[in-house]
Amino acid sequence: MSKWGERMKKVEQLAQSFQLNPLAAQYKPRLWPCQPSSIWKLFPRQSMAISFAQSCKEAVHVFALEKEKTSLGQRIFLVTSYSELWHYYRTYPQSLMHCYEVIPEGAVCKLYFDLEFHEPSNQGADGKSMVSSLIQYVCDKLMEVYGIECSAKNILNLDSSTADKFSRHLIFNLKNAAFKDNLHMGRFIHSILQSVLSTPKSSLSVGMNSEEKNCETGRANAVSEETTGQTSESPEAKRCKEEERDLSFLQVKNKDGQHRLFVDLGVYTKNRNFRLYKSSKVEKNAAFTVADDNEFIHKPEKGISAEESVFLASLVCNISFTGQTILTSDIPETKKSKTLGSPCQQESATDPVAGSLSGHLSSPYPEVDNFVLTVVKKDGVHGNIRRWNYFAAEQLIVYDIANYRWCANVERFHKSNNIMIVVDLKEEAWYQKCLDPECRNFRSSSYPLPQEICVSYIMTLDEEDQAYLMDDAGNIELSQASTPQRTACPEQGPADGWGDGQDDQDYLQSLDDFEQKSRDIPDLLLLKCMADFDSH
Repeated sequence: MSKWGERMKKVEQLAQSFQLNPLAAQYKPRLWPCQPSSIWKLFPRQSMAISFAQSCKEAVHVFALEKEKTSLGQRIFLVTSYSELWHYYRTYPQSLMHCYEVIPEGAVCKLYFDLEFHEPSNQGADGKSMVSSLIQYVCDKLMEVYGIECSAKNILNLDSSTADKFSRHLIFNLKNAAFKDNLHMGRFIHSILQSVLSTPKSSLSVGMNSEEKNCETGRANAVSEETTGQTSESPEAKRCKEEERDLSFLQVKNKDGQHRLFVDLGVYTKNRNFRLYKSSKVEKNAAFTVADDNEFIHKPEKGISAEESVFLASLVCNISFTGQTILTSDIPETKKSKTLGSPCQQESATDPVAGSLSGHLSSPYPEVDNFVLTVVKKDGVHGNIRRWNYFAAEQLIVYDIANYRWCANVERFHKSNNIMIVVDLKEEAWYQKCLDPECRNFRSSSYPLPQEICVSYIMTLDEEDQAYLMDDAGNIELSQASTPQRTACPEQGPADGWGDGQDDQDYLQSLDDFEQKSRDIPDLLLLKCMADFDSH
């Protein structure tokens, strides 16, 4: 065989080697070897950021940023992981000092409170005492309604008060318990504060249910008895007076002297932006710090600093699926609630109690709901969705199934216990778990979701997705050029850019390393040989 033939054979062998051992996907930087790949992408609109986050296989979340020197209330939206955000959050505090967690619609979340009052209008008000009394009252109600034990040691107490305003955030880190979403949470808070909401001086009064009407009747009877010289009170009036007296500390005044509630009831809405630990409002210099009367105790996990541990505990949606008891609170005094049972219920992610679908009629992913309904059909049995719970931190939707008990573990229908269908949106797959005691730890094989319902397949980003960029100094600015992308991954580069930039140098270095390890002839040597051959 001639020398040229030998060279050609070596080239063919090298090509075959590359086919069998292709280069890895484009390099994605990591904060540390144990951390996930970096994703850091900014969007001008919240809906775009949420869609992008849902399409990522990595565990990413949406945050809102306010920028200085922009119109008040204007925000841009960041998609990244908790660890990535914390890394840059402490590296670039100036750029990220006005940051908010976006609480996704329908997401399981921790109980939280936003507390505030105008200091000059409430002379003599003891904010710390008010916070302590509220904590004790809410803990008592959690035990009364749900049987959940709680104390100040489970509650992260953050403070951003100034001389003008008393301001606190309370985040309840309950042991293995969280609310179905912040709408259910809002109903629970309304229900336990109903007595103070329905007082005449409150500017936040709402429609009364039958229990509150009994209170009003009791008050009217007491007034009638006083006018006739009688001083006795009915049991209802005494109970309602006691409740009002207990919660009177929640009544405060605003700047205009109007009565309002110490608890902000406007923070329990879908896709709510909730200000983060160490962040302040734009044009303000009052960031949330750990309050000096905070009693929260949390042991940091291995490899996580005490400060990062507080940051993670402050995140409302940082909830794991495993072993959680899901708390619900349905709207009272409606036809719906009469069919659903008691206004306040609890269900477990591993052992839900009997009941019907509550909250939204469908999850934030109706296409997935429809697919699950096709899964729970077998041998003429048509199951239905009893309830769903959405764990945003893990991108899981957990469906409790009714009227369908086929279990892949025993390969038959259970006689009494139901099953769950768990949909992993990141992996675009689903699997079955079982509520039968014998199958409690069973998890079926994973099966792919149909492509047409996968977010990564149906999502198309518009040309504004590159409107904002953050440079190496932490400055967030409008990009000079916007180019449309139709991909679900933020780090995908151009197809034809070989030979330019640091990425290409990394590729070349990786190629050299590969060739040296595989003991094949380097490309440069082959090219030199070919040049020598041509010169002769």
